[in-house]
Amino acid sequence: MTHSLLFSFLLALVVALIFFRKRSGKNQLIIALYLGICGASHGLLDAMTTGGKGIALFAPWDQERYFLPWKVIQVSPIGIEKFFSEWGLRVIISEFIWVGIPCLLIIGFAKLMRRRKTNTGSI
Repeated sequence: MTHSLLFSFLLALVVALIFFRKRSGKNQLIIALYLGICGASHGLLDAMTTGGKGIALFAPWDQERYFLPWKVIQVSPIGIEKFFSEWGLRVIISEFIWVGIPCLLIIGFAKLMRRRKTNTGSI
């Protein structure tokens, strides 16, 4: 249930209402949407792993478990001893390649666009 889209957006709404209550209603909704998308990405990334039973993205209405068509992220071992092993190292490398590098590229692109907008606006 914690990987479902419903859970992600309900939790995001609660967090926005509690921690961003001084913001206007429209801003709270935007923050909740952003947090919901961030939370939903967890389930989607887990649906790209090479192990497990799949993710119940549409729980509680649909108990079907889903994987995305490409399962490229190595599934993480359970337990601290197994995590600090060769398997755990393979997981970290896999997550860096498939999650870390794309995130760094997006952040770099966003900073470049912001800098370009700032430089263009000040002319």
